Amino acid sequence: MNEILILEQPLDPEAEQLAFRRGRPAAGALVGFLGLMRDINQDDAVQAMRLEHYPGMTEKALARIIRQAQGRWPLEGVRVIHRVGPLLPEDPIVLVLVAARHRGEAFQACEFIIDYLKTQAPFWKQETLADGSQRWVDGRHSDTQAMDRWAATESAPAAAK
Repeated sequence: MNEILILEQPLDPEAEQLAFRRGRPAAGALVGFLGLMRDINQDDAVQAMRLEHYPGMTEKALARIIRQAQGRWPLEGVRVIHRVGPLLPEDPIVLVLVAARHRGEAFQACEFIIDYLKTQAPFWKQETLADGSQRWVDGRHSDTQAMDRWAATESAPAAAK
């Protein structure tokens, strides 16, 4: 039902979506998020990026995020694929696919998963800038705010949801 893949090789988002869609006859909606490497960050030109992770810990963190999503919405399946290793601008970095019976559940769960992934999964990004210098990328405040918004809805009274 759920799949987590950490890949060092390129991923094919279209093929992954097609494979994920098959065998889910109860799903009325499939929502996906594809994150791409940009050639700019913090107003600096970026030539390349290297993504690192902590094997074992990363998969456990992603599984926990998926379980949290399944606790909120009735889902027919989830697939999270994340690249590690060297990346170039326009390369796919992360693919989140969510199948549900209804589109609202699928959209919300997909957004929830990527918001939590950005702050809770142990990935580290090192960028190579246009001048050849390298820097580690810190988490964005907006990612933390997005996750905090979900945490607030979890603790809100049922009538307020």
